[in-house]
Amino acid sequence: MNPLAIRQFLQQALLEDVGIHDVTTELIFDPSATMQGIFLAKADGRIAGLEVVEETFKLMAPSLEFECMVQDGADVTPGTVLASVQGSARAILSAERVALNMVQRMSGIATETRNVCRLIAGSNTQIVDTRKTVPGLRLFDKYAVTVGGGRNHRFGLYDAVLIKDNHIAAAGSLTLAVERVKRGLGHLVKIEVETDTLEQVEEALAAQVDVIMLDNMTPAQVTEAVKLVGGRAVTEASGGITPANVASYGSTGVDAISLGWLTHSVKALDISLDVR
Repeated sequence: MNPLAIRQFLQQALLEDVGIHDVTTELIFDPSATMQGIFLAKADGRIAGLEVVEETFKLMAPSLEFECMVQDGADVTPGTVLASVQGSARAILSAERVALNMVQRMSGIATETRNVCRLIAGSNTQIVDTRKTVPGLRLFDKYAVTVGGGRNHRFGLYDAVLIKDNHIAAAGSLTLAVERVKRGLGHLVKIEVETDTLEQVEEALAAQVDVIMLDNMTPAQVTEAVKLVGGRAVTEASGGITPANVASYGSTGVDAISLGWLTHSVKALDISLDVR
């Protein structure tokens, strides 16, 4: 992850939470008071975001000592010690909530991504994320997906072409939308088109796009579409896919499955900061 982007976000997060000062902590502890905090896993999961935790504390007080006992990508069980922080009590307690919020969310995403990847183990299908992230958290959410074993779809509207149903409707047809894109597109950018019928898949193939999204299709329809494409384009299944049905899509032969569920329905992993 870009350290400048991490720092900029965390500065705003700390400003939002701490404001001009942490009134409770400053009334209880004088500036010279010190303490040690231990991060503990309280559930099974995969850890992501320890670099973000360290940066949070360093922004609050550069003198804080932070040590990781595990690394991002580690699978842990309840009671596993993840990291420790030592130094100013005021700084640790003031940064605690932001640090926990980030590592809990990121580890939750990494854990669920890991679980979904396991559900399609043995297939050649990749699990990928979407743009359905909380504004401001996309960098962190997408990093957590990769820690869980998934891959990133486009990061934003700026780094890839994806012609969706509303583009097609407004342009008049899939073919016309692709033609307009190709007229102004550089040769290094791939074109993906969203389709929801086999007729649209055929139209996308005729337009010679690079990636065909098979949107809101049943596993049986995806299987048929993948056979129709026959390797002439990368195929991606999307729309309404969750852990409950992902295995059935993993057996279709599709190249990728994108799940907005990974980031828009995340459950934070239970992690605590205990004072020792």
